Amino acid sequence: MMKAHILLFLAALLSICCERGLSDRFPYHAPEFIGDGLEVGTLGEVGLDTQMILNAAGRIMQGKYKEVHSMLIYKDGKLVFEEYYPGHQYQWDGPAYHGRSVEWNRDMMHTIMSCSKSFTSACIGIAVQEGFIEDVHQSIFDYLPDHQHLSSAEKSKITIEHLLTMTSGLKWNEWGAPHGTSANDIDRIYFECSENPIGCVLELPMVAEPGREFTYNGGGILILGEILKNASGLRIDEFAMKYLFEPLGIDSASWYEFDNGSIACEGSLYLKPRDMLKFGICYLNQGQWNGKQIIPGEWVEKSRVPYGNNTGIRIPIDDSGKNGYSYTWWTNELSKSREELDIFKANGWGGQSITVIPDKNMVVVFTGGNYAVRDKLHEILERYILPASS
Repeated sequence: MMKAHILLFLAALLSICCERGLSDRFPYHAPEFIGDGLEVGTLGEVGLDTQMILNAAGRIMQGKYKEVHSMLIYKDGKLVFEEYYPGHQYQWDGPAYHGRSVEWNRDMMHTIMSCSKSFTSACIGIAVQEGFIEDVHQSIFDYLPDHQHLSSAEKSKITIEHLLTMTSGLKWNEWGAPHGTSANDIDRIYFECSENPIGCVLELPMVAEPGREFTYNGGGILILGEILKNASGLRIDEFAMKYLFEPLGIDSASWYEFDNGSIACEGSLYLKPRDMLKFGICYLNQGQWNGKQIIPGEWVEKSRVPYGNNTGIRIPIDDSGKNGYSYTWWTNELSKSREELDIFKANGWGGQSITVIPDKNMVVVFTGGNYAVRDKLHEILERYILPASS
């Protein structure tokens, strides 16, 4: 027993010694001001422990977290950390979904995968604010004139809010089947339904009453894109550019288009990491950017509180009881050094993340290429970034 304790102590000591040397090998460089609407500063100016952040950056550079392509930290009104790391571009048919090896930098757009859902959600919120959509509690079929033949007594009860919260009740298998097969419903849409993606989602049977069970469903987000188009007369790429991207000073964005012209708004958006950060800052500031209300404040509040079907009863998404989901944002309760923190985040396959931490006045952005392995962004956040702000 004594020997085991000694070995654990030596291992911990070695880890500490190794981390102390990382800041020498990977020195800190404050972000550059480029006139893109983001104020910049240093870690020290906002009270972040530089050593701890550099320890995280060093471990990323050493490959301890596989492929992390970027890490950006914004706190107290300033971008104070911004680093990019070598890795692979996304390629669907490449080994481990990897394409060409590149040196990532701030001027390169990156796939943000399912973080796209949160941008779609924001557009729905703006559409409600602008009067294009009357209410999120309306039936989805109020805005689907070309798909009335797929309605039924049960399906007509599905509301816009049910799609936003992944509680539609439609049969859907996205997490239980491997990518690259038609058994995975979101891949089936791309493989078999490019001419009619919305119909392929709506024709599925109901397996639960809407609003009662959480089932992760990217197909529901595709329906939201169709609803937005029918309500506003603009495809989501056009709507987002006019009402969201241009107000945020985002001038570059790319989406995948299905064969029928529909936009894959559930996971195909490409953006620069700084532009992902701007979006997160807007949510941190209750929907405001530079003093202007871009996204309704009420919409932001709905996004950061776990969905409860308007009853106050939380819809569970796992067994922990600490994780929730609402309006396409993941919510999480963290206990760190006796401090309770509520965070909410947009997550995407492979290590794409926009994490908003209101209690710390902080936003953290990651991009990555861990498509074939589990990313460990939570470890970077909980082991280094959050303790650095204590």
